Amino acid sequence: MITDRWQKSSYCQEGDACVHISTDPDGVHLTDTARTIVTVTPVAFTALLDHLKSL
Repeated sequence: MITDRWQKSSYCQEGDACVHISTDPDGVHLTDTARTIVTVTPVAFTALLDHLKSL
């Protein structure tokens, strides 16, 4: 898993309340400030983004 190219969300709150995203050929990795890492497929990540945009 690649963890050297984390991108910070553009919708972060003040302080450490942020989601960071990293990608590699196998998936999309999401982490919070506690460094809990969740890995999903690109298809699942796209579905998540589509759902969040519809709210």
